Amino acid sequence: LLAAPARGAPCPAPCRCLGPQLDCSSRRLRAVPAVPAGTRSLDLRNNSLRWVPAGALDSPASLRSVAVAANPWHCDCRILYLKLWLQDSSALALASARCASPAALSGKPLAELTGNELGPCRSLLPIKCLEFFWRDLALIAGAIITLLLAARALKFSRKQVWQLRLGGRARLGSRRGTAKNH
Repeated sequence: LLAAPARGAPCPAPCRCLGPQLDCSSRRLRAVPAVPAGTRSLDLRNNSLRWVPAGALDSPASLRSVAVAANPWHCDCRILYLKLWLQDSSALALASARCASPAALSGKPLAELTGNELGPCRSLLPIKCLEFFWRDLALIAGAIITLLLAARALKFSRKQVWQLRLGGRARLGSRRGTAKNH
């Protein structure tokens, strides 16, 4: 019963399913296996993993922790997904994961990687930033134009109310004057 897959999903070979835990440690894996639904923790320690494909840890949503130490992580753009996932979900695992390659980063913890060290990623990141920049700039410009139009409309409406008040007093005064004369 303990070795039953989580929530009826098949347990990926050669891993062992122990309730909500998927133990894939020391299995010489070169790729992350499909994670069954209901899995809460995944042990990938001591394998031959070099990177984790983007999205591989996003399903199932119940996955909360991943152990990744003792893998030969190649720290280039492809490691960003794992680094960010671990930052959000498993700080201990992030602290234990270390780069094996390239040589300049060998032994460096994933937690300490910076964008400058990830080589080609530098050219990818500004493009995404520029997309957000232009979108945000358009939203800000739209908000400013809306505020200016609202301020102008408010100013115009106050002017109209003021003119109505002045016009009403002038007429009221002229009627009083005529009533006194009679």
